[in-house]
Amino acid sequence: MALLGDPFIANVSRPLTNGELLQAIRVDLAGELEAIIGYEAHVMATNDERVKKTLGHIAEEERQHVGELQELLAVLSPNDGAQTDKGKQAIQQQRQTNFQAPLQ
Repeated sequence: MALLGDPFIANVSRPLTNGELLQAIRVDLAGELEAIIGYEAHVMATNDERVKKTLGHIAEEERQHVGELQELLAVLSPNDGAQTDKGKQAIQQQRQTNFQAPLQ
């Protein structure tokens, strides 16, 4: 949810530590996911095809931002990248068994 009252709400008075930067990027990632949910909800709530097309396009752009932020996390935190890769591999293995094998 945007905080519109204070235009300086996101300003930081000093450089962030690496840990703080990682947390800030995770918050940004959550914001992108929240935006996707909001745009898709609005698409579902209207019959106006112009609105559906425009908001659907914006949601797709937000998905690209999600990927960019995930990759940035992997660059800045190799552990985050490794854990994300493990999660992707787990789902790929599940897909190969039509999600019948137990998760490991």
